[in-house]
Amino acid sequence: MSSRLIYGFHAVISKLRHDPSSIKEIMVDATRQDARARDLLQHAELQGIRIIATDGKRLDGMSPGGRHQGVVARIEGGRKAAHLDDVLDTLDEPAFLLVLDGITDPRNLGACLRVADAAGVHAVIAPKDRAVGLTDVAAKTACGAAETVPYVMVTNLARTLRELQERDIWVIGTAGEAESDLYAAEWPKATAWVMGAEGEGMRRLTRENCDQLVKIPMHGTVESLNVSVAAGVCLFEARRRLG
Repeated sequence: MSSRLIYGFHAVISKLRHDPSSIKEIMVDATRQDARARDLLQHAELQGIRIIATDGKRLDGMSPGGRHQGVVARIEGGRKAAHLDDVLDTLDEPAFLLVLDGITDPRNLGACLRVADAAGVHAVIAPKDRAVGLTDVAAKTACGAAETVPYVMVTNLARTLRELQERDIWVIGTAGEAESDLYAAEWPKATAWVMGAEGEGMRRLTRENCDQLVKIPMHGTVESLNVSVAAGVCLFEARRRLG
């Protein structure tokens, strides 16, 4: 059976929790002795998974841009969608999420995943219906981010937003007609940023389940930005405030 590599703590821990039988081996930077690494190794040992201690340079060569955080896993088979609870339950910091409502272009999805990875987002959430899945085109456009950022597909997006709110995660929608300016608005640390489809924007139920709406101030003649560009602007402003 063919195999592929995944890397980064969120991706590997999520795989350990949800589908450990698919993991052939885990390679860990031998210099990582922190609690996070120990927790991962404990989970792997309980599952009887082979652990290989190695050096950071070797791991760098296995992952695009060296964004492996000191852990790379070799797994069997194709990609599977992540599960939101698995992602959130492993966090030891405020949740930082990107929600895509109705993105149908795989290249836009791939670009959003790449931006999400760069900003340190914990997961990207999207509805199963009326949205593109994690296709090969999307994965190629993501330049490796399809493996580092969990992609969670949900049956009912509005219900998922309410579940996030129950976990004290603030849901922020982006809309050109919003009264609040992105750079002037205030929000708590745990956030889920919602981007609507180009042209149509967020659906009504999605908008109604947002805690807050913000807009990106536009100073030129264009009225809107590509969804991945807008996601980058918002996510990096949020990341700047997280420090």
